[in-house]
Amino acid sequence: MMASDSGSNMDREMILADFQACTGIDNIAEAITLLELNNWDLVAAINGVIPQENGILQSNYSSEGSQTSPYGPHSQAATVAAAAAEAASATAGAGAAPAAPASSSSSSSSPPTAGSAFCPVLPSRHIVERQPRMLHFRVDYRQRTVEVVLEDASSVGEIKQILETELQVPMAKMQLKGWKSGDVSDSTVLRSLHLPKNNSLYVLTPDITPSASTSQNSMLQESLNQSFLLVISHREAQRDYSLNFPASKTIQEVKRNISDLTNIPVRHQQWDGWPASATNDSMTLAASGISYPCHHLSVCRRSSPAVPTEQAEEVPGPSPVPLSTQCSDIHMVSDSEGDDFEDAPEFGVDESDIFGMGSSTGCRKSPMMPDNSENEGDALLHFTAEFSTRYGDCHPVFFIGSLEASSQEAFYGKARDRKLLAIYLHHDESVLSNVFCSQMMCAESIVSYLSQNFITWAWDVTKESNKARLLTVCTRHFGSVVAQTIRTYKTDQFPLLLIVMGKRTSNEVLHVIQGNTTVDELMMRLMGAMEIFTAQQQEDIKDEDEREARETVKREQDEAYRLSLEADRKKREAQEREEAEQVRLQQIRKEQEEEREAIRLSLEQALPPEPTEESGEPVSKLRIRTPSGEFLVRRFLGSCKLQVLFDFVASKGYPSDEFKVLTTFPRRNITQLDPASTLLEAKLFPQETLFLEARE
Repeated sequence: MMASDSGSNMDREMILADFQACTGIDNIAEAITLLELNNWDLVAAINGVIPQENGILQSNYSSEGSQTSPYGPHSQAATVAAAAAEAASATAGAGAAPAAPASSSSSSSSPPTAGSAFCPVLPSRHIVERQPRMLHFRVDYRQRTVEVVLEDASSVGEIKQILETELQVPMAKMQLKGWKSGDVSDSTVLRSLHLPKNNSLYVLTPDITPSASTSQNSMLQESLNQSFLLVISHREAQRDYSLNFPASKTIQEVKRNISDLTNIPVRHQQWDGWPASATNDSMTLAASGISYPCHHLSVCRRSSPAVPTEQAEEVPGPSPVPLSTQCSDIHMVSDSEGDDFEDAPEFGVDESDIFGMGSSTGCRKSPMMPDNSENEGDALLHFTAEFSTRYGDCHPVFFIGSLEASSQEAFYGKARDRKLLAIYLHHDESVLSNVFCSQMMCAESIVSYLSQNFITWAWDVTKESNKARLLTVCTRHFGSVVAQTIRTYKTDQFPLLLIVMGKRTSNEVLHVIQGNTTVDELMMRLMGAMEIFTAQQQEDIKDEDEREARETVKREQDEAYRLSLEADRKKREAQEREEAEQVRLQQIRKEQEEEREAIRLSLEQALPPEPTEESGEPVSKLRIRTPSGEFLVRRFLGSCKLQVLFDFVASKGYPSDEFKVLTTFPRRNITQLDPASTLLEAKLFPQETLFLEARE
């Protein structure tokens, strides 16, 4: 069973690597989620991520058809598709009919279907040729930045070789930092680090002392790379804004951004909280002296004297309004340097007044979104602020971030937490926009329903540059058919509300709701989409619960196996310790025995020779009974010291520190006598029977 799991894990690692190479998805968690949604079917997962035009990448290919991919010849997905098409065409044989050419969808005006827009069929994975994965590194060294592009099969040392040429810094004195996995060696292969496509690193050279000018430039650059959190309190609206600004932003740019959020022109803004060192609006935040990392400010509208009645003008139209009243809340030309001329008001009748839904200012509205918006988060902040200014604060909560981020939030969480994605496309030149926003998008029932069940993302397509950016993003996430469908809608058909549901293989557009609808019809279509989504969500929850149950069982089995191994290890270690202790004790006993034997031999050799009975000197014959019952018999000269007797007994294995020498009757302890006294003095003459007794 363990071997089977190991083999399965190896297959999944290969499928994951192939999937990332084909799709270019660097986020491993996202790639695994997409593969799990397709039960680790590589072809189905690639179909969901790289949707194609109708007729392209079907079961039989022609090489010409593969070249019409909307992703262009430089796209990695197009390269893989082209290689697959050539392989399929080669295996089809001469008798196979060529695939039909891709049909153009430019004339289609109907909403896209799931089958045609999002489910193309790719060839099987064994004919997909893996392309080398390129990694981009942005390496900072003091005030310099070096861009390095390498394949993921390269090593860290190759990056250092390039940096050595660019920075003129020896590799031996260079420390490359910024790796998420900690310090790495020069021989580490980049693929083993599981890096994303874009990475940021920095070089340290502690052995190279920077010059004074270099240190000053590095400190300045570091300060400009910081980010400040400005907590700005709008006193009139009693609302706080927490905004992050780079340190390179100027005070003037901050005031312009607040003008977009609060509708207070720069020239009418009255601020509290700027430090005394901020004397010029052209100063950067880094040089202004504000607190890092967070600084608190407050802003309100500066009171101005009333305009004299004789200076008031009337605006042509059915209901003329004094100019001082009409343009009191619009953007004025700032007398600060750098204000754009677009902030100047233009007088005339707002098209929203035709329906009685616009404001009474009668002045040209500022755009929902700046032209050519590159940063989607900043653009949506501006969109939300302008939407609130026009139609009030009761509106759906628009997701602040990219369309990709909103899709991740809606589709790729836990099955129970997933939601539908509502994409609201606004067009200021459509006569339906004001009615749709004020009566539908701001209706309490619609706002509540969208907030509970949808992630709402918005975009303004009034400007052609913003519309082109939207079409590019939609092509990447939903396929070219959806982008072509949006392109075919005319201005008067806007605004549009696209209801998108995330599925296992692809994202499906359930409804495209046009601006000429009613609140009841809009609610019915939203509820219909929720019914479809709920049915799919229940299946996803069931599959997810089953998968989590399997994973839980597997984790429990792994934990039990780990505990079993741990118990076996502890038992084995205890047994080894016990054996080692026994060996140690045996060694100690052996050493003690050897020491006792050496002492016994030395005493035996030091004993005087045993006298004979014929010697002229007095001889004492002693019989000594051992604890085992044996008798030790020996003759000693009467003039011998008691120590000689003790040495004789010790030489037989009974040392004086362990045994006592006693007489039988009367009982006397000989070992307590002076060892220097003689046997005659101890009255052990001419013969005596003694016995040995172990000391307590």
